[in-house]
Amino acid sequence: MKLSFFSCLLFSAVVCSDLQAAKASHHAVSDEVIAQQNARLAAATKDKGYGPQSPRDIGVKTGNNQRVFGQAPSYEQMNLCNIHMHVSAEHKGGEFTTYAGPGDGKGMGSGYKYNGKLSKAELTPVKEPICAGEHGSLHSGDTIEVHYVHTSAMAAPGATLNACMSEAIKNPELRVEAQVFVLVNDSKALDFTKLAAVGMDDGYHQAPNIPQNTGEPVEYAGSTTGPDYNEVASPFQVSWGVRPKVAKVNIATVGAWCKANPFNESMAHGVRNLVTNPDLLSEIDD
Repeated sequence: MKLSFFSCLLFSAVVCSDLQAAKASHHAVSDEVIAQQNARLAAATKDKGYGPQSPRDIGVKTGNNQRVFGQAPSYEQMNLCNIHMHVSAEHKGGEFTTYAGPGDGKGMGSGYKYNGKLSKAELTPVKEPICAGEHGSLHSGDTIEVHYVHTSAMAAPGATLNACMSEAIKNPELRVEAQVFVLVNDSKALDFTKLAAVGMDDGYHQAPNIPQNTGEPVEYAGSTTGPDYNEVASPFQVSWGVRPKVAKVNIATVGAWCKANPFNESMAHGVRNLVTNPDLLSEIDD
């Protein structure tokens, strides 16, 4: 089985822009469509032995999934292999619990938004498209969830999940450190090119500037994400660390990163429906 297949499982081919672009160019579905997708996911996974899934509400600690796997090491003891972003937060919790709506049913225009208020200046539109793609671009005020993907394999930063695999280890442990940002038009806000910078530390590929002041990460056992998994389960086991607080990032620097980065990422990915079925959720330890 080729590694490109694995990358498709982690990264949906569907990418999206903000809710406005989704509404303008795609038909917005009803909540009933999302409910039907959730029902099909439940039917497709019932008694099949799939492990716990992601994303989830990090404020809900309960879960009935019986598949247990060992928690991956801390990310400092793993190799950073990929960084990518989703428009809107895939997870719900902390400072990002405002539902964006069902969107188009394919990952665009859904997810969760930053709960706080931004100033008029922070919301000022930028002059050039940011991370523009087939489905639009990012805008001031948008929320993004950034995934710092780590692997136990001997691997270097690169494009998609391919970079997280190796010929020597076909089933590496995977860890994702997740940070939610809100895009602001403010040159004094965080610089995303620095947040996503990569380097070596004690022999490991690392992103040394992952925020450390956005709350204690909520650790749980889950899976890979993306809207391709709205009706089927991900077979990958992932240890997650999701920070509950949102950080403000300069939208111009996000645009600069999309133009040049070692991951070949130029657009934001769509979101998977929030997983709420207890049978597909792990229990979160206090």
